[in-house]
Amino acid sequence: MINRGQLINDRYEIIRSIGEGGMANVYLALDTILDRKVAVKILRGDLAEDEKFVRRFQREAISASSLNDPNIVEVYDVGEDDGKYFIVMEYVQGLTLKQLIKKRGSLTLPEVQDIMLQLTSAVAHAHESYIIHRDIKPQNVIILEDGRVKIMDFGIAVALNAGQFTQTNSVMGTVYYIPPEQANGGAATIKSDIYSLGILMYELVTGHVPFKGDNPVEVAIKHMNEPIPSICEYDPEMPQSIENIILKASAKNPKNRYDSAYDMHEDLKTALDKDRFNEPKVVYRYPEKNFEDDEIDIPRAGRVARNKETEENKKDKRINKVLIILGSIVSVLVLALLFVFIIWPNISSGTDVEIPDVQGMTVKQARTTLEKEGLEVKDKAKEKADDEVDEGDVIGTDPEIGESVKEGTKVTLIVSTGTEKIKIEDYTGRDFDEVKEELEEAGITVNKEEEAVTKDSGYKENEIVKQDKEAGEELGEGDTITLYVPSFYITYPDFTDGTYTKDDVQKFCDENGLTLNVTEVEDSTKENGTITYQNMAKDSRVTEGANLRIKVVKNPEKAPNFEESTEPKDTGDM
Repeated sequence: MINRGQLINDRYEIIRSIGEGGMANVYLALDTILDRKVAVKILRGDLAEDEKFVRRFQREAISASSLNDPNIVEVYDVGEDDGKYFIVMEYVQGLTLKQLIKKRGSLTLPEVQDIMLQLTSAVAHAHESYIIHRDIKPQNVIILEDGRVKIMDFGIAVALNAGQFTQTNSVMGTVYYIPPEQANGGAATIKSDIYSLGILMYELVTGHVPFKGDNPVEVAIKHMNEPIPSICEYDPEMPQSIENIILKASAKNPKNRYDSAYDMHEDLKTALDKDRFNEPKVVYRYPEKNFEDDEIDIPRAGRVARNKETEENKKDKRINKVLIILGSIVSVLVLALLFVFIIWPNISSGTDVEIPDVQGMTVKQARTTLEKEGLEVKDKAKEKADDEVDEGDVIGTDPEIGESVKEGTKVTLIVSTGTEKIKIEDYTGRDFDEVKEELEEAGITVNKEEEAVTKDSGYKENEIVKQDKEAGEELGEGDTITLYVPSFYITYPDFTDGTYTKDDVQKFCDENGLTLNVTEVEDSTKENGTITYQNMAKDSRVTEGANLRIKVVKNPEKAPNFEESTEPKDTGDM
């Protein structure tokens, strides 16, 4: 456990924890040499002995440290200290783009243009160094008070010329922004980052992501198969130039995307010029479906890297292929049963109708739209929490939007109940890690702070002693709670109460890093060795390196009385 005040590499003094991830924990620290706050990322202790994870962590550090761009969180130092592998980074404060979107919804087009120009410039710089981010999403972009943006967490970035991750690791980006080739188990290229930038821009413009579903697999399938919804249909006043940039960046086939982040950057510069507002809609040159992976133009450095795959990666791929085959067999059996028992009995004559997209509409609007297509709408709707769709608006339908059904099919509307919130409990006395896991499942960000308590307070390490949100308060995804765990300290006892000796005080000082100064005093009313004074008050906090001064009684020894008779006393014996 990393504690407040602990020095990393004899230089970085830990202040507090500011984040915990699957691979590493991040701490706010003070660079004691340059006197500035920094973020220190430390590989988790249980992984530090795993050679595979250490290699990955070091690869991250080496690749990220080569980047020097005003829109990328800077890496200052990389190293290892007593078995702790660490990266020291620039500490930046601000909102993530995800928090900004949740707070404001869609942004103005000039704001979108400004943010995207900064992002594409930063990504282009990284690509020039053959570094792919692989996890571009609003949660990984911080916007500062002055409007600057910073891309953070190159935690799964990898240099193109340093080898590729296995298929298992290649699909690590958040599913709402994942490129189709990665969702399909393929390797990431620079065009994968461009796709994620396109999806991020779509969210900045509309206030919501283009593809949603009940589970990550459903969303990934939509990224692979469904065309991105038209923002010009969503907002008829939207310039076609803005939609064209999004369409070109987020094409399914990488060959239809921008050749580079720099090209996207250049296109963004004139996106709001009036003569571009009504330009023709983008038409893709290459097919968006049924294209082969080997048609994708991977940069030369990427092809070289693929040729350097390790035997370990090849083994992982063989395992993945076996799992895919088994999964395919199970899927075929399930589909066969569905066809025999559900689909076939319902096949009858009638006109096929495709369920229209009613997502984001009011219930009334959705009902009207569906009935115009010859469909029936059930009176009772399903309810479901959704962070993107306002309460009372339609999330989707059952059967699903886009599905082909017969005229007269009954459709159930799925209506948003808004962001799902939970009632905060009184967590004091419970283990921090246990509570953190519960809250993060609900999308709540948990911060960890330390609260100074005496060593004899009865609290256990990692036990929650305080929280900044009251029990009963409701929190949902994107909200934050701070939980406090004990930081133990020692207080001075009353050394003058007659139970302590000078040796006892010396032992106390040795154990707590104190310097003891002893002054001997005469006091005929007290026995030798009695402590009569201490400069540190009882119950005051012990600080390492302090001077403790005490006064100890030492009276002079009494001289013998030689005038007393030495003759034997008369005992009365005769």
